[in-house]
Amino acid sequence: MKRKNDQKNICNEKAELGGKRLGIIGGTFNPVHIGHLLLAEWALDFAELDQILFIPTGFPYLKKEPPVLGGEERLRMVEMAVSHREDFLCSDIEVKRKGHTYTYETLEALSETYPDSRFFFIAGADCLETIEHWRYPEKIFKSCTLIAAVRSGTSLAEMEIKKLELTKRYSADILLMPFPGLAISSTNIRERIKQGKSIRYLLPDNIIKYIKDKSLYIDI
Repeated sequence: MKRKNDQKNICNEKAELGGKRLGIIGGTFNPVHIGHLLLAEWALDFAELDQILFIPTGFPYLKKEPPVLGGEERLRMVEMAVSHREDFLCSDIEVKRKGHTYTYETLEALSETYPDSRFFFIAGADCLETIEHWRYPEKIFKSCTLIAAVRSGTSLAEMEIKKLELTKRYSADILLMPFPGLAISSTNIRERIKQGKSIRYLLPDNIIKYIKDKSLYIDI
């Protein structure tokens, strides 16, 4: 019943508010894979969004992984991955920004570029446990609705409790989206490339060709 009520509220809000409902998916996309695309597709339907904007990070201050491929290369792959979709867009706003990448700054900049749009920031539900450690979480919640993708095996009840805490503390608007997820990660893909293993079906075919043609990820 709760899920039906959530969907009804989304429909009512869409009828009452003008402008586009713009979903935002950020990440290193190192490289972009079908899990990212599936998340976007799921959110598009769930929140009745008009478009999804993919934003590859420039220099993510919270990432503790091995060296990340250059921003321009990652941006190019995301552009290729979404080029066939009118409702999937790609932005270079963070790749071009110097220094660390902060979500609140990106949302502020987007509000100037898309002044009539309502923003929906899409992320895994685990971000509910960490978002308070992000730079200025209160500004993030003020700027967007958060769509938290709850993957299979994650306790929806626990996420509901965390959602309530954040809603009370920040007046946050959070939607919990059931999401099947896929056991695919950019880290695993990079490792398979280094080992000379197949990455077929893990990424769009044009991205696989791009990676092979440019011999990417062999040394990182």
